[in-house]
Amino acid sequence: MQKHFEVLAKDRQSKARRGRLSTAHGVIETPAFIPVGTQGSVKGVSPRELRALDAQIILGNTYHLFVRPGLDVIKHFGDLHNFMNWDGPILTDSGGYQIFSLAKLRKITEDGVEFQNHVDGARAFISPEIAIEIQRVLGADIAMALDECVPYPCEYDYAAQSAKMTTRWAKRCKQWKKENAERSTSNAQRPTSETDSINSQLSTLNQLLFGIVQGATFEDLRKTSAQQIVDLDFDGYAIGGVSVGEPEEEMMRAVESAEPFLPTDKPRYAMGLGTPPQMLEMIARGMDMFDCVLPTRLARNGTAFTAAGTVNLKNAEFTLDKNPIEENCACPACREFSRGYIRHLIKAEEILGLRLITLHNLHFYLNLMNRARTKIERGTFDQFRKAFVADYKTRDAVTVE
Repeated sequence: MQKHFEVLAKDRQSKARRGRLSTAHGVIETPAFIPVGTQGSVKGVSPRELRALDAQIILGNTYHLFVRPGLDVIKHFGDLHNFMNWDGPILTDSGGYQIFSLAKLRKITEDGVEFQNHVDGARAFISPEIAIEIQRVLGADIAMALDECVPYPCEYDYAAQSAKMTTRWAKRCKQWKKENAERSTSNAQRPTSETDSINSQLSTLNQLLFGIVQGATFEDLRKTSAQQIVDLDFDGYAIGGVSVGEPEEEMMRAVESAEPFLPTDKPRYAMGLGTPPQMLEMIARGMDMFDCVLPTRLARNGTAFTAAGTVNLKNAEFTLDKNPIEENCACPACREFSRGYIRHLIKAEEILGLRLITLHNLHFYLNLMNRARTKIERGTFDQFRKAFVADYKTRDAVTVE
């Protein structure tokens, strides 16, 4: 069996790991941050700019792309890589989180989830099998098993039943992939003049599938869920149902409860996280991959990330500020523009202002992961993490003057 992931270095003071994950569209050095491209686009940034920022992988949203533009459109272009002109790895989520957010518009049963989509209200249905089939059409390098993401707070009995169903769904996802990979093998061997078709088939053959650990904020449920999902032998493991409104200490505890039961030779993905200090704390707890909308979402509110915490560039104090967003930052915004100018753009509602902050924030997140990888290799990650977290101040990210 082909080995997709290897651990290259470990931190002695924590569970931090420096790894390498191989996918059909390239290698991902971990710890890694995954910019979120919900609808086939990381908001405000082109694939060329993402490559210039050294983004290794992006996330596409199964639910949103299924609803719009729809699978027929993406099939017409070959797959999501061709459609959006991104030649690097893509991870697609299963749609479970979006279905969680559609609480008033959906009905969950053992078969799957029936819902009204948010675009035109049309009825739709996603089962574990359909979720994997959609991700196969998208051509994702890493696909996620369908799970149920429970809300916070959540009753113990509901969380227990939900985690059991997530395990049953995970088994069905694995089974569908196995059966259809066997079918694809015979198809891929047929002679064809359509190179794109061959490449697409080979990519889906190499598609990695991650299982998702659930269990809400209950330690025993997280442990049981992790053990049951690991027994199904996925290519990697995600911890889901975190960062859904629970206190930070509960979020950390959920990860700590599951981590000891995850195999050390497979990648670990903490879904939907988080702030820069949270990511470093999760790396220290053995996590390898993260995705989060904060860098792009807060940029659209005029908020930039710096090593000292967030800075709201809408505030009047920056009107005459000739400094860059952050000193010694190598991003395009900091190399060329002042805080005062970017504040003017934001106040004047010029799109360039939001784009410049977005580029800076993505650079900040990606560079933080690069620094974490280097520190783990050098054996100094724990000191780096503690110093960064101590210096980082969380401010109200959406305050205006």
